[in-house]
Amino acid sequence: MQDLAAIFGRHPAQVMMRGTLPVADRSPSMEAPNQQSQTILVVDGDVIARCVIADYLRHCGYRVIEAHFAREAQQALNYAEFGVDTVLCDVDLPGNMDGFQLSKWVRENKPEVKIVLSAAVERTAIAAGDRCQEGPHLAKPYEPANVVDHIRRLQRVWSLRSRNPGAKRN
Repeated sequence: MQDLAAIFGRHPAQVMMRGTLPVADRSPSMEAPNQQSQTILVVDGDVIARCVIADYLRHCGYRVIEAHFAREAQQALNYAEFGVDTVLCDVDLPGNMDGFQLSKWVRENKPEVKIVLSAAVERTAIAAGDRCQEGPHLAKPYEPANVVDHIRRLQRVWSLRSRNPGAKRN
């Protein structure tokens, strides 16, 4: 297994640390999450799409880790220092593992980590929802504010479920 610094090109802790907008410059949808610094792993082979949503999530107060390939995401998830809470993953990833396979791996190996799948084609997003925890998920292109709102809604659901383990799952 490769060293994370070699994969990300710098120390792993630097991947998630970027500046945020001053509070006065934030729109209402960009308010910091009401929970303590959630960490989101954004996995997308499209570097432009990944950077845009990752930067927006950072501005909203989330710690963000970025991965291009599923293999990088797996290594980041196995790196305990990151403490990933949620994975936002594109279905169509480059490499040997797609977003569906990564989602399955996460559910089997990191069941405490929540997964949000996104896809460029709406029917793919619906298929992702059928295979995952809270579908349908997000169709691309998506508005960054909608991603944050979706993640916050899911976090509330997951929080309620953790307090009531007998609650019905979709």
